[in-house]
Amino acid sequence: MSAPPADAVGEAVIDRDGLAALVDVLRARGLTVIGPTLRDQALVLAELESADQLPYGWGVELDAGQYRLCRRTDGAAFANAAGPQSWKTFLHPARVRQWRAERPEGGLVVEADDIAPPRFAFLGVRPCDLRAIAVQDRVLNTGPHPDPVYRGRRSGAFIVSVECTEPGGTCFCVSMGAGPAAGPGYDLVLTELADADGHRFWIRSGTPGGAEILADLPVRDVHETTRATARRAVEAAADRMGRAMPGTDLHRLMADTLEAPRWDDVAARCLSCGNCTMVCPTCFCTTTEDVTDLTGDHAERWRLWDSCFDLDFSMLSGGPVRASSRSRYRQWLTHKLGTWYDQFGSSGCVGCGRCVVWCPVAIDITEEAAALHDWTRREENSP
Repeated sequence: MSAPPADAVGEAVIDRDGLAALVDVLRARGLTVIGPTLRDQALVLAELESADQLPYGWGVELDAGQYRLCRRTDGAAFANAAGPQSWKTFLHPARVRQWRAERPEGGLVVEADDIAPPRFAFLGVRPCDLRAIAVQDRVLNTGPHPDPVYRGRRSGAFIVSVECTEPGGTCFCVSMGAGPAAGPGYDLVLTELADADGHRFWIRSGTPGGAEILADLPVRDVHETTRATARRAVEAAADRMGRAMPGTDLHRLMADTLEAPRWDDVAARCLSCGNCTMVCPTCFCTTTEDVTDLTGDHAERWRLWDSCFDLDFSMLSGGPVRASSRSRYRQWLTHKLGTWYDQFGSSGCVGCGRCVVWCPVAIDITEEAAALHDWTRREENSP
């Protein structure tokens, strides 16, 4: 089927062959395609050589501290909630070498690492993660001190978002205004349908670049029944969120509960392992590490992800500012839901639920926020 001119394309329907063509077209344009695939009993993000590597027919069951793959009754590729990785793995890598130094006889040579990053195409970016990329853009790409590593990887990245029709048991993107419909920021967006009428994708362009790619795909016309079915599927997902934040001003709630006894309760359970910060799609803290070989003639400086749960994170000459797990958990939660607004004008939470799933002791951010909200109401009603 011949495709219409790029400037005439706004929406269409593609089938599974069209999805395969999308991957091929992106790769043919020199983009490194990253998408979900099945590996080690989890759905992980990795480079795709073809659409055959997508997790067709696989879903996930999620709960606090629990992640389990499950077989679906259909062949949907994207009907699964967020996995252990987010796209910050590729835009804000966990390990980056900043420079290396050699000490030849009689001198010192220092070389910065300036290897050009790949040009990425992200396939399957969920609305919550699309919002998370926008949040990190404000911090690392467009703020007063942009990060050159992030900027280099973000520049030219092509984003194919997929609207959520199958939320997980720990999802609460509706509470954070981050889904299940895709917000701005995508080049192309898909809504996947797998029902009695077949396996198909309602695809729309969001940028001229997206329209250009869409024009190269085998497409068919979209009918109003397909649009209506897709919209109903997304609207139904909004009513099936597994979690919800309390319906209150979270910014104000965090500021009003700094001395709540609930912080002692969560501190008794928290391991300060930092899993929540590692899987969070918006956490961005880093540290540096210098390493050398045994001869002392070769040294390197690496930038690594860091966590506000680490005891050394707030270490000063007199010791750590936050020496207790209570203070460290409180710092993370009040920053994520509260003072992030003061710094960046939005919440730092997008409702993906990863911190709930990957907490080894099943601490639930929505449960903690609800407990703090209940405490404030009791305090207000106490004589």
